Amino acid sequence: MTQNKTVQTDASVDDFIASITHPTRRQDAAVLVDLFSKTTGYAPKMWGDSIVGFGQYHYRYATGREGDFLATGFSPRKSNLSIYIMPGYGDFSGILKNLGKHKLGKSCLYVNKLADIDLDVLAQLITAGLERLDQIWPVRPS
Repeated sequence: MTQNKTVQTDASVDDFIASITHPTRRQDAAVLVDLFSKTTGYAPKMWGDSIVGFGQYHYRYATGREGDFLATGFSPRKSNLSIYIMPGYGDFSGILKNLGKHKLGKSCLYVNKLADIDLDVLAQLITAGLERLDQIWPVRPS
């Protein structure tokens, strides 16, 4: 059975944020750490070398594959902020219509900079995504 490539590490979230060279991306990442912490009630943890995660869940598929993964979080990529908030099996269009400028992936939200979106709406989306995920796989602190 293969292991997840992205696993929780003991790396420092503060050191990771400080290492971001682009000033806007670094500032946005610091704002996101605060927003996710307040919204979820979970402490930030590094997952892999570039994802800041909040909470985790254990999954087990019908195939027998199982593992742990971050419940929600973000990664300040070079091209955009990748925000992992939607479990991929929920319709959040009612919230997303009020978010602002963004693009969607299967379970990822992409924004160029936080100034493009409404942070209160993002907090609602984080909460809705966690609630939906928790209905399928119980979410717990990491």
